[in-house]
Amino acid sequence: MKIIGRKEEIEVMSSFLTNKRAHLLAVIGRRRVGKTFLIREVYKKKIAFEMTGLKNADLNNQLLNFTLQINTYFPREEQYSKPDSWLLAFNLLSKTLSYLNTDQKPVVFFDEIPWIASKRSGFMEALAHWWNNWASQQNIIVVICGSAASWMLEHVVNAKGGLHNRITKLITLMPFTLSETKEFLEEKRIEISNYQIIQLYLAMGGIPHYLEHISKGKSAAHNIQEMCFSKDGILNTEFENLYPALFDNAGNHIKIIKALASKSRGLERQEILKITGMSDGGWFSNILNELGTSGFISTYEPLEKKKKDTLYRLTDEYSLFYLNFIEDKSKSGLDNWMRMSQSQEYKIWCGYAFENLCMKHVDDIKKALGISGVQTNVNSFLHRKDETYEKGFQIDMLIDRKDDVINICEMKFYSDEFSISSEYAKNLRTKKQGLKVVTKTKKMVYITFITTYGVLENQNKIDLVENDFTIDILFNS
Repeated sequence: MKIIGRKEEIEVMSSFLTNKRAHLLAVIGRRRVGKTFLIREVYKKKIAFEMTGLKNADLNNQLLNFTLQINTYFPREEQYSKPDSWLLAFNLLSKTLSYLNTDQKPVVFFDEIPWIASKRSGFMEALAHWWNNWASQQNIIVVICGSAASWMLEHVVNAKGGLHNRITKLITLMPFTLSETKEFLEEKRIEISNYQIIQLYLAMGGIPHYLEHISKGKSAAHNIQEMCFSKDGILNTEFENLYPALFDNAGNHIKIIKALASKSRGLERQEILKITGMSDGGWFSNILNELGTSGFISTYEPLEKKKKDTLYRLTDEYSLFYLNFIEDKSKSGLDNWMRMSQSQEYKIWCGYAFENLCMKHVDDIKKALGISGVQTNVNSFLHRKDETYEKGFQIDMLIDRKDDVINICEMKFYSDEFSISSEYAKNLRTKKQGLKVVTKTKKMVYITFITTYGVLENQNKIDLVENDFTIDILFNS
């Protein structure tokens, strides 16, 4: 299967092949996002040695695994014996690589190194020594990869030992966008509407391994039912493995994820601390940073830039769907998901989840607005009624532009055209007028709609809406 998306990553990785310098490439990303596939596809036959760590294996078995791979990639009549340490293992790797009789630049690939580098294994010290004293002086590419984001950031990217500042490039692989998801499904000869692609995306996000299990000829609801609620469905129990595979002491990460799942608008830092019962401090900031780096949560600064009012939102689609529907099997099990998918509760939830989706695809919205080259900030805004403005209001997403315009974004996921009622029009006027009064902005304030099938033509739309986009704009990246 061809590589979908990943254009920037491919360009960087390919560029390393065309010069005579050594490169140490670190690739991180959540479980199932396609790290190993990308590395193998870009470098293909250029991989001179590859080793994948064994989960929960001791030093002896990791070294045995290394030896098996050495004998696979460098076969000879008398097989190589297992080295007693990683220092000796890397010394052996240097010798075998030196025997290569080829003009092409070799690639050495260590996958899931957090599993290899267990405590007191000596792997990271030996890797650093090998890189500094041998590999960095060769025409070679060394790729180190791992799903455990917190470990990779601490021990590789921000290493304080021998690997300090040695990484040539860090690639953080993110899930597919909607456009890439559509291309992926088309590559599998699965043709469904953009509306149904979004329904699938809201349940599982743009994770290639999950999307691989979507069946041709079935509706979004049918696929979700089989993948999320059947006994052997791939997403039925994925949540239980997802966070422990990525983070040390994942219980604290899960606490925060569950707290954020309880409030669709997002939570401020102090609200998260109160709900989780956790204490504030640097360690708490590290957890938030790890969740953000891995793409599970997003932060939205308030327009007035008060840091304490920063909103944290759970924007990982699968986690959000799991905690709302899969975790409580009595609520929406296998037999009644098809019915549940037509319920008002699910439709309301889709509306909130769709807002997150639009926030992730703000570049597509900017492109539709014709302002891709304009510097912008994406903010939220919450006003509690006071003497400044007597009405309270909340704006989930606004685009604050350097060309003296602010776009208030209204995002609605309906199965038909969205109609602006008189009551809703009053709400829009409150947001528009209130934003001007409270912030004292001199910028023009425009109302922008992103809906499934557009906004129904009526007087309220004519009076209030400057931009009317459908979901199709989210597939143009």
